[in-house]
Amino acid sequence: MNLPFFIARKYFLSKKKKNFINVISIISMSGVAIGTMALVIVLSVFNGLEDLIRALNKSFDPELKIEPARGKSFELKPEFLNEIKEIDGVEIVTQVVEDNAYVKYKEDKMVVKLKGVEKNFVDHHRLDKNIVQGRLVLEENGVNYAIIARGVQSALSINRLSNMYTLQFYYPKRGRTSGMSAANLTNQRVILPIGVYAIEKQYDMNYVFVPLDFAVDLFDYGDRRTSLEIKVSSDKSLYEVKEKIKRFVGNEFKVLTSEEIHADFFKVLKIEKLFVFITFSFILAIASFNIFFSLTMLAIDKKKDIAVLSSLGADKRLIKSVFLTEGAIISLLGAFIGLFLGLIICLVQQQFGIVSMGMETAVIDAYPVKMQFPDFFYTGISIIIITILASYRPAIIATRTTIQGNL
Repeated sequence: MNLPFFIARKYFLSKKKKNFINVISIISMSGVAIGTMALVIVLSVFNGLEDLIRALNKSFDPELKIEPARGKSFELKPEFLNEIKEIDGVEIVTQVVEDNAYVKYKEDKMVVKLKGVEKNFVDHHRLDKNIVQGRLVLEENGVNYAIIARGVQSALSINRLSNMYTLQFYYPKRGRTSGMSAANLTNQRVILPIGVYAIEKQYDMNYVFVPLDFAVDLFDYGDRRTSLEIKVSSDKSLYEVKEKIKRFVGNEFKVLTSEEIHADFFKVLKIEKLFVFITFSFILAIASFNIFFSLTMLAIDKKKDIAVLSSLGADKRLIKSVFLTEGAIISLLGAFIGLFLGLIICLVQQQFGIVSMGMETAVIDAYPVKMQFPDFFYTGISIIIITILASYRPAIIATRTTIQGNL
């Protein structure tokens, strides 16, 4: 009759002839704990950064954006615009004209993304919290104003906003031109800067907001627009409204959410997170080599005890399960400690922001973290797989012990 499992395990694992094996087991457990903790923390930081980027994009991007499927502009007919405004769930529709323009301020100059928007753009309230100087105004008392990015302000050396100096914009004229002077080759318009916003570097170094009529006049766009930006009613589902608009505009236009506008970037971020997970899983696998060595040494050290158990009725399956269980105890206990420590460190970082970004120009002071259950789940699954692989070979070695060869 086979020996019960718990008696077999207690019989030879309780005989501590060599403390060295126990030390190796503790080192193995510590390695798994540290690797698990590091993996959880890094994945949580990736989640936090992803959420931060989404929040920054929403400060600049509309909830929904309609743009032509081909080309960069389309002719906007009043009937088309009115139909979109009548769609249930559409609260605000803002016409947009966007293109590159050459800008000069005093003696400084650069190329910027000039974005012409309707006056109702301010009703989206996307830039309200990002204004760092001046006011968010596009037109007041018949005077047009520009909202510039902080990076543009720095590049053009605009120390303070005033009514004394204007931004001078230049854009190539369409069609044939006569003469070679700048006046004949380009459209030129001037506008006063009234506000400065700051979001993130990719926006802060490029965009300038101006009234729609100013941009249309400079670019000579006429009835053409590059996109329509839509604010959805708060009591309506964003994706339901998106589907209604898609059915109306057909295949000639793309209807994009903020995340879809930056789909390629988020795809790259997910791939990076996957490779980080794979890399740290390899580190955990390397740490589990200690489990392999400790169990192998245990199998060699306990040959006589295994032989005795075999003579008492313990079969190979029982001996194998003892070693697999021992490996699982070492690994899973280390994993539990690592997951717990990772959870604690992430909570402390969320609450107190101990680890800072280390940059004065950073959008936030400390590294953002966000814990997600799938990260903990897949980390646990990877540890289980690594444990089985690390423990299987020593278990096989232990089952090859025979009574004749070891008594």
